[in-house]
Amino acid sequence: MTLAGADEPNAPEREYRCADQGEWAIETAEPRSPEGAALLRQFLAEMITRYYRRPTDDAEIDRHLAQGHDSDDLRPPTGLLLLARRRGEPAGCVGLRCLDTRTMELTRMFVRPDARGEGAAEDTARRLGAHRIRLNTREDLVEARRLYAARGYAEIAAYGDDPLADHWFEKRIRIDPPGLTNTGIVLP
Repeated sequence: MTLAGADEPNAPEREYRCADQGEWAIETAEPRSPEGAALLRQFLAEMITRYYRRPTDDAEIDRHLAQGHDSDDLRPPTGLLLLARRRGEPAGCVGLRCLDTRTMELTRMFVRPDARGEGAAEDTARRLGAHRIRLNTREDLVEARRLYAARGYAEIAAYGDDPLADHWFEKRIRIDPPGLTNTGIVLP
């Protein structure tokens, strides 16, 4: 699965609104855009703080970004960064990375604590043609694992090479009929 639009550097930003959450808007974003980068930094700050069980700072976040946690692969054709707005304000982000022709990986998911558990990324992956979504997480992210289980994700064998992951999940998702994609992203 590849995402079209990789050769369109000046393509307009595409927006997608969740049908059942009128206060939410989901749009694609560049990982290095001001809002995308700010949310990805918040994601890294939370992950670093939880992993090391201590506060972090901008210098440590910058080091992690320099070590390959920059999310540059979350743009077509290999992936997509979605920015979630709640009542017009940035509330979170999530990456969808293409693993194969029918599988997307949910990654870099960060939602402000007051806005978690809405399911917008699954809806977008479904509209992009994914048959299943995979994700990985860690032992210390107890509430995340609980959320994934409650939303129908099942634990699977390890995939990928993320050295920080120790739990892997997959969820099979329904395919919408052709023509319902309204993200402006066309699959081959």
